[in-house]
Amino acid sequence: MNYLHRARAVLADIEAQGLRRTVTTRRGDAGIIDFASNDYLGLSRSPSVVQALRSSEIVGAGGSRLLSGAHPDHAVLEEEIARLVRRERALLFSSGYLAGIGAIGAASRLVEHAYSDADNHASIIDALRLTRLARHVFPHLRPPPREDRKAPSLVVSESLFGMSGEQANIPALLERLGDDDILILDEAHALGVYGERGSGCASAYDDARIVIIGTLSKACGCIGGFIAGRSDFIDLTINTARTFMFDTALPPAIARAARAAVHAIAQGDALRARLDANIERVQAGLRSIDPSWEARDAPIVPLILGDAQTALEVSAYLLERRIYVPAIRPPTVPPGSSRLRITIRADHTEAQISALLRALEDAPFHTLHSSDTIA
Repeated sequence: MNYLHRARAVLADIEAQGLRRTVTTRRGDAGIIDFASNDYLGLSRSPSVVQALRSSEIVGAGGSRLLSGAHPDHAVLEEEIARLVRRERALLFSSGYLAGIGAIGAASRLVEHAYSDADNHASIIDALRLTRLARHVFPHLRPPPREDRKAPSLVVSESLFGMSGEQANIPALLERLGDDDILILDEAHALGVYGERGSGCASAYDDARIVIIGTLSKACGCIGGFIAGRSDFIDLTINTARTFMFDTALPPAIARAARAAVHAIAQGDALRARLDANIERVQAGLRSIDPSWEARDAPIVPLILGDAQTALEVSAYLLERRIYVPAIRPPTVPPGSSRLRITIRADHTEAQISALLRALEDAPFHTLHSSDTIA
């Protein structure tokens, strides 16, 4: 039996569990209403962002920033990100995934233990696995008290959790930090949506122990990632993070587009008001379908269905109604908590939201759940 036979056997096992994934090409003219994209403010199609992309005189960077890929657009974008999230400096990476690995890798040189929320994104899990730290996973949203931790330590959490829409209690996280600890907050889903001028959840806390990781691929509507924090930590990351040192730099054309997106976020109170109104429309509609629905003020709306096959069936039913809401299954979420994940955008229309709610009202399930506890 060669490796391809073994590969087919593994795939068959994945499929039997209802967990096989396929890449489907989406057609822009298919008439499908998309409730899956993380483009919360609709900036990926913003004329100013698209025009900024087209205005660049260069596409690829040609190498890492430390080799030949440094470009003025990178430096200006870093300054504007740092200003937006209220941190001393920022550093660009070619993706949020690599930014997380770089930041956690740099921080691991300064601590001995790591504490990670059980619901953290896979990039955080992978980053911690790459370190030599003693790793501890704490129950979701329940960080251990300072006296129950070993120090110095790294604590890692998302600020807005991407699969549930729940927010971390940042003051509680800070209260439980020691002076020699580090708190890394993943602002991927919060940037552009929360905070004054869309600056994220962490922007309200001027604490040197906080390091921010973020992405340009969600509310910014582009691609790329960044870390932001004190200047010394940024310098350490430049000199130690392999995902920065050896990775080709973000394309300058994308950096220019991201600059336009960051500007749109900072000036985007009207966009956030439209997003908030759409969130309320969806939540009110879900309450009318099921009065026990527990609403959250977030653009991420999980409908917990339990097993993977049920989630797939309901997602397929909605797609027949021209509504795309993906089924989220293990390993993205814990076993037994497969779900539909609705994402709401500022550019969704009232008609599109009404279509979603009509489809959900007729969908083949009876009770809606917004948490991982299945009644």
